[in-house]
Amino acid sequence: MKIAAIGGGVIGGGWIARFALSGHDVTVFDPHPEAQRIVGEVMANAARAWEKLFQAPLPEPGRIAWAGSIAEAVAGADYVQESVPERLDLKHSILAEIEAAAPESALIGSSTSGFKPSELRAGARHPARILVAHPFNPVYLLPVVEVVGGGDAAARACAILAAVGMKPVQIAREIDAHIGDRLLEAVWREALWLVNDGIATTEEIDDIIRFGFGLRWAQMGLFETYRIAGGEAGMRHFLGQFGPALKWPWTKLMDVPELTEALVDTIAAQSDAQSGAHSIRDLERIRDDNLVGIFQALKATDWGAGRIVREMENGFYAREGRAATGYPLRLHELRVPGGWVDYNGHMTEFRYLQVLGDATDAFLIHIGLDAAYRATGFSAYTVETHIRHLAEVKAGERLTVETRLLGHDGKRIRLHHAILRADGSAAATGEHMLLHVDTEAGRAAPMPAALSAALGAVAAQEQGPAPDHAGAGIRRIGAAAEALA
Repeated sequence: MKIAAIGGGVIGGGWIARFALSGHDVTVFDPHPEAQRIVGEVMANAARAWEKLFQAPLPEPGRIAWAGSIAEAVAGADYVQESVPERLDLKHSILAEIEAAAPESALIGSSTSGFKPSELRAGARHPARILVAHPFNPVYLLPVVEVVGGGDAAARACAILAAVGMKPVQIAREIDAHIGDRLLEAVWREALWLVNDGIATTEEIDDIIRFGFGLRWAQMGLFETYRIAGGEAGMRHFLGQFGPALKWPWTKLMDVPELTEALVDTIAAQSDAQSGAHSIRDLERIRDDNLVGIFQALKATDWGAGRIVREMENGFYAREGRAATGYPLRLHELRVPGGWVDYNGHMTEFRYLQVLGDATDAFLIHIGLDAAYRATGFSAYTVETHIRHLAEVKAGERLTVETRLLGHDGKRIRLHHAILRADGSAAATGEHMLLHVDTEAGRAAPMPAALSAALGAVAAQEQGPAPDHAGAGIRRIGAAAEALA
């Protein structure tokens, strides 16, 4: 799928990173003289965050190409994401250029935080394909995207966005500022009044949010949080108990304080005192690390944004089998991420096992034991592993795993992996015994004929003796294997 991105600022850069890290080529147009530097820095932060977020082997990033014009950027595009400043006249001009050059089948999503589809579509040649696709920053981590515009185009856009790990929420009726920003504006207005009236500082307000209800909102939203507050009687009881308070004169939501120079100076000074010790890039990395931690916690309970991460990760694990020519098989390659190194600057010990495990997954996919097969209730479990650490590996190094099938029978698979560096030398080897398992029964089970035949085809390529060290760690079927058998 070819993606075009028009605009590479904070939001546009996040979109570019999201699509590229998902494996799609992205062609970008942005006339800003610093656009390539800005996008490069966003990509670096995004790649760092994804390395921390996902345990599965990530796809090879798509290429980012820079175009000299909008027409060049959108030529042949399947999906175009527009992320230019919030001026309707500018957006109309940009959308007209996109429509003039993009294929008629191309979808056009606008990152607009406020304009309605009907406003964006004014004067368009193919208005139905122009949609609101409004994300939240950082786009490469936060999955939600408000999709407004309806019809077949919205359904197609949702499928595209879901495939790159987004959580599309289709909004049936268009409204100024959509849903998210209207909710944020309510909190923002109240916060401005609290600072304006000298009741709270920016830091105090942020502390109340991040140490209080913000934590609840991160995993359960607003209504579900209040459902719990209603106790066993639920939402009906909550509304009956706290609903009358909505008529009390607590808020100033129908008004906004005048942003005088004095108020701007106060907010700016308080913000500098609160966060000025960190650069914007530092704050972005701190934010990303915190979000990754929250996502990991939510993934452990299969809840909220954690479920999106798990589904995305499962998609990475279920990658298509790689065509292999020759033997030993070479089914898994990677570049060592910067987050994989220890205090010595070398790939940390447990990452060797991850590389070997990912190579085992690639082999299983190669012989047909893939996600569809596992869905039938059978899988292969590793019951014994022996690793030899032979060389230090640094961040950025390109590694290739060479896989041999040392033996198999009706229930067992014995694999040998060699992790090779760019010069062909071995960084580590791993020998693994796997059992074919009935996952519901939790016991070893005979393999079906098709899987045995696939293993036989691989075994037929095996020539020569096994490596000298093979069997040193696995001399017989281990106790764990015998217990399952």
